[in-house]
Amino acid sequence: MTRGKAGSAWRRRCCEGRRRWGSPAGVSGFSLLLSAHPAQCVMMTYHIREYRPGDYETVRELFATGMSEYVPTLCIHMLKQPWVILVLTCTFSLLLTSSKSLLLPILAVTLLLAMGRQLLGYFWSMYIDRCLQEDLLDIQATYLGHKGSCFWVAEVDDCVVATVGARPSEEHHKELMLKRMSVRKDYRGLGIAKALCKIVICFAREHGYCSVVLNTLMVQHEARAMYEGVGFRKYHHYVLPTVYGRLASCTVSKYRYDIPSAD
Repeated sequence: MTRGKAGSAWRRRCCEGRRRWGSPAGVSGFSLLLSAHPAQCVMMTYHIREYRPGDYETVRELFATGMSEYVPTLCIHMLKQPWVILVLTCTFSLLLTSSKSLLLPILAVTLLLAMGRQLLGYFWSMYIDRCLQEDLLDIQATYLGHKGSCFWVAEVDDCVVATVGARPSEEHHKELMLKRMSVRKDYRGLGIAKALCKIVICFAREHGYCSVVLNTLMVQHEARAMYEGVGFRKYHHYVLPTVYGRLASCTVSKYRYDIPSAD
């Protein structure tokens, strides 16, 4: 029995699910009781299944939309960088001293912030496009081309609301890499992401992997908390070795879930 609670200030959700583990492919079903008001409850059922070719556009759109939601968090992260604070402070002080006017430095800093927001959005969209041109360009071939990898979707009323993929790690052949976890905004906090994680763990165990590993970025706070709740442990982190990575202090955290040996 799985219990969860999530939602925004205007919505309360109470959920309880009962999992029916299916085939080794990871097919499962859940019943959710959603409540928009304490006195009104609606039963909703979702199930997890393997990816099908007809899911292609929806999966890519879901991933791109979910990643785009990190732009505001990324902007806040950038504003905390010492060099950004120094540039804004120096600009404001120099203009205030030279112009003897408060309006000009305020307008200049506002313009810099607006330009920075546009640049961050542009670079982040480039990152999303790059992901879409890598493993998500041909999902069928990348994840369902051999038995050591797989891709799943979670459905509600025949609509895909969440995704996750798994394929062998490039670093260690006995590690399974969890990738492309994404849950549509209205369905977060209901345990769907945790259920997808457990599907991947079950798949890894059945296919002889010793652990499941994944990477997260510094802006994915909720995702990291969810992974830790499932049992993943952070074992390494590093700053991307690029100019942008150093300027933005773009930190990647690596997580691992060790699968106990059958012996």
